[in-house]
Amino acid sequence: MDPSEVFPFRLDEFQLQAIDALNQGHSVVVTAPTGSGKTLVGEYAIYRAIEHKQKVFYTTPLKALSNQKLRDFRRQFGAENVGLMTGDLTVNRAASVIVMTTEIFRNMLYAEVDVNHDPLLDVETVVLDECHYMNDSQRGTVWEESIIHCPPSVQFVALSATVANAGQLTDWIQYVHGPTELINSDFRPVPLLFSFCSAKGLHPLLNEAGTGLHPNCKVWRAPKGNKRKGRGNKPLQPQPPSISFVVSQMAEREMLPAIYFIFSRRGCDKAVRDLGSTSLVTSKEQDSLRERLLAYKKKNPEALRNNLHVDALLRGIAAHHAGVLPAWKELIEALFQEGLVKVVFATETLAAGINMPARSTVISSLSKRADQGHRFLMGSEFLQMAGRAGRRGLDSQGFVVTVQSYFEGVKEAGTLATSSPEPLVSQFMPSYGMVLNLLQRYELSKAKELVERSFGCYLASLDLVEEENLIEQLKHQLGLLQGVTGDMSWTDFEDYEKHRGRLREERRLLRILQQQAAETLANELTMALQFASVGTLVSLKAPQLRGVVSPAVIVNKLDGPGQFPLLLCLTDQNIWTLLPCNAVVALHAELSCLKVDKKLEPDLRRVGELCHGNAQSRNLALVVASMAKRHDMTTPQYDLAGEVLAQAKLVKSIEEELETQPVHRWGDRKKLKKHRRRMEQLEVEIRERQQLLHHRANRHWDTFLALKDVLRHFGCFDNLLPTEIGRTVASLRGDNQLWLGLALMSGHLDELPPSSLAAVFEAISTELNRPDLWSGYVSTPASQEALSSLSTIRNELLRAQIQHELVIPIWYNSELMGLVEAWSLGTSWNELIANTSLDEGDVVRILRRTIDLLSQVPYCEAISDQLRRNARLALQAINRFPVCEAEDLLDAASNDGQGINPATKRVE
Repeated sequence: MDPSEVFPFRLDEFQLQAIDALNQGHSVVVTAPTGSGKTLVGEYAIYRAIEHKQKVFYTTPLKALSNQKLRDFRRQFGAENVGLMTGDLTVNRAASVIVMTTEIFRNMLYAEVDVNHDPLLDVETVVLDECHYMNDSQRGTVWEESIIHCPPSVQFVALSATVANAGQLTDWIQYVHGPTELINSDFRPVPLLFSFCSAKGLHPLLNEAGTGLHPNCKVWRAPKGNKRKGRGNKPLQPQPPSISFVVSQMAEREMLPAIYFIFSRRGCDKAVRDLGSTSLVTSKEQDSLRERLLAYKKKNPEALRNNLHVDALLRGIAAHHAGVLPAWKELIEALFQEGLVKVVFATETLAAGINMPARSTVISSLSKRADQGHRFLMGSEFLQMAGRAGRRGLDSQGFVVTVQSYFEGVKEAGTLATSSPEPLVSQFMPSYGMVLNLLQRYELSKAKELVERSFGCYLASLDLVEEENLIEQLKHQLGLLQGVTGDMSWTDFEDYEKHRGRLREERRLLRILQQQAAETLANELTMALQFASVGTLVSLKAPQLRGVVSPAVIVNKLDGPGQFPLLLCLTDQNIWTLLPCNAVVALHAELSCLKVDKKLEPDLRRVGELCHGNAQSRNLALVVASMAKRHDMTTPQYDLAGEVLAQAKLVKSIEEELETQPVHRWGDRKKLKKHRRRMEQLEVEIRERQQLLHHRANRHWDTFLALKDVLRHFGCFDNLLPTEIGRTVASLRGDNQLWLGLALMSGHLDELPPSSLAAVFEAISTELNRPDLWSGYVSTPASQEALSSLSTIRNELLRAQIQHELVIPIWYNSELMGLVEAWSLGTSWNELIANTSLDEGDVVRILRRTIDLLSQVPYCEAISDQLRRNARLALQAINRFPVCEAEDLLDAASNDGQGINPATKRVE
């Protein structure tokens, strides 16, 4: 199909490339900046399908975005050509274009295909809008499962904001699905100008090249000594500008309409209040706003926000966040697109894909609260919000304004404005429903193959190659070391080292005994030397003699500094020395004294002084040496003590034993020991890396098997074939399908009236973690008793999950049961909201989750007819405005008039 036949304007090059790839029968991954026109590729696929009398499934991450796309496509392609599928609503399912959330598409793929009805029959293309939602930690797995299980005959058009690893995503889709081309564009039809607003005014943030800070930007530095307690101990930045100042600066520069991002609901509502009586619209625009507001009020009398927000809306100012009623948000979105609302204060969820192009975006803070405290925005988050600026065909330039805060300044703003997007990561996670649905259709081996086709496994396989190469390098190093050590027995080496350690200890003990004996002997020898004659043979030990025991003869006794004499001695090596008495370690009084000639004496005056003898003294030295040969004159007298002799004998025996071991002859044992330590380190590192490698390669399958074991424990399998219980669990969707299925099949809910049934369904299917949560409605005894009766099942499931190391929520919260009962019994919306701390949007979301579960009950296999009937009645009771879908969608649904299971999309 020629694109010029349906698009009356010139297409960009990347759009033409994508269309050409589609016409060649390939799937495409289109990554381009927000607002660059990548949705056109999906629209072309729709035109082509209508031309071919085929179908397109257009999937979105959010129900609100699905509703918006439905309205847009009805205007573009005609209402008769467009349908909608949600969890509780089916509109015109025979249409050429069916809009749905990606989760509904995934559920459809898991559904058992009837012989008379294939939900993918005649589907030519599936558009995955906002495909970068794969990064979402809660729902990212849905995109992976959809791509894995979609038949290869269906083309994919994956539309994504710019991501760092678009090539890896494309390669993976080609691997699991079929030929796929990457169409990547960084062209932005409406260029962005980044500014920074401080209390001094609005200034350019980046230089002309967009690569760094503008020359006029001054990075603020805290004065010396300006320290504070708190977040990071970082000094506070200067006073930030007020919201009214920022808006006025932008209004003066004609930068409106703008989306002003604030990362909290209260912050958005406070910003509306802080603008006071500021008006951003003309009187004509105000008249149009008043007219639209009156029409809305007439249609939705209970869906008005309070007077503060109504008054602000008439001045062109609004708040948009998850706490606002969907109907009110849709009104804001429509008025903003028409240019009647000039500033919308919104949380970042608005950047997730809702079509609200603006001339400017304002990012109030460069950090936000997360599970682990405050953190800086990621590049992708910043770019997603910034990309909302610049309306194609309306603006020549889009404006992105970052605002000074107490914690971030111009430096942080510049870093984010020039940052790159992060890569997509896998959030794939097997669930009870996945296990049951796969084993309902495939053998275990095929199920494993499908699980291992996830994007996570693909990314891991890329890393695994590098990791395997690293392990091989470590093994090579280990092999070289093993080659050096040869066939050496490390058991013998360890035994040898153990004996060496013992030898060191015994030697240490010998030294202690010698020291103790020497101290005891020293006094005795010193006293004896006072009376020793000249010519007495002694053994000397002194540092001057290199610490060895030297045989010697006393030649003279000189007066010493104390009461003991100094000894002038001649050693067997013909060395004269003058030493104190404590240098004598043995006195050989049993040997005859030698005859000495005092004429031989050298003139030594200092203690420790040495000098070599001459030829005359040599004769006397030879006599000393001769005596030393015949008698033991090299053993200190203290070594002859009984304990010392015994210890010395033990040391010698250990030394002799070591010398007999083969290890003693291996050479440089220090080097061997070093090799041994390195080998042990390599063995530990290789083992740890192999374990990590196994975990990364098999963690999804290990989780799958753990889930299977828990399911078997609760009777969901019979020889790997799902039982009636298993098929019932498989037909459900939720955070923990097994918990929901066990509760429904328990029988404890069968007798509950519809209002109480709805209350218990809310308690087991929703979680709202709000510390200030309260409700003025008390649940009935019947619903409390029913919920309490489920605690045994919950505890057993909890134990099984803990045993198998599974972390899957098992919701069990009674705080809001009374509120759900009150609504199902007919309480008005205004009265309901007046009796709870929850925002209206939160209440709608909780009731819709309850509706979603109630709508699945009629299609569950192993439950009673009474529970089916009560679930239908409960659904009718709570599915009323403003909880139900917008009236235009409901009208179309009632006209559609064909029963279909929204959970599995099977004709009944």
